[in-house]
Amino acid sequence: QVQLAESGGGLVQAGGSLRLSCVVPGNIFRFNVMGWYRQAPGKQRELVATITRGGTTNYVDSVKGRFTLSRDKNMVYLQMNSLKPEDTGVYYCYAQIMSGPVADDYWGQGTQVTVSS
Repeated sequence: QVQLAESGGGLVQAGGSLRLSCVVPGNIFRFNVMGWYRQAPGKQRELVATITRGGTTNYVDSVKGRFTLSRDKNMVYLQMNSLKPEDTGVYYCYAQIMSGPVADDYWGQGTQVTVSS
């Protein structure tokens, strides 16, 4: 069982910044996709940003220009700038990892991000 470990959430005022980190254990050559999702109270979990093995990034429109996703070997980071109250939620690290011919999805336990107005 692959366990993703997140860190870096917290409370910040609007306009502030936070950096989320996640450790994805295992063979990096088996990582198809890495990234972050979030879930706001009363809402469904949504994609925030992902990066493929080839380095292609994808961001939800609401964070473009403010958030930056990066990775380094087994680490994936989300730099969040110009935070807004609507960015509040639980942020989950995500990884899709190949096990032979099968692609499995893995999630972290989540880290709370709260942006006050």
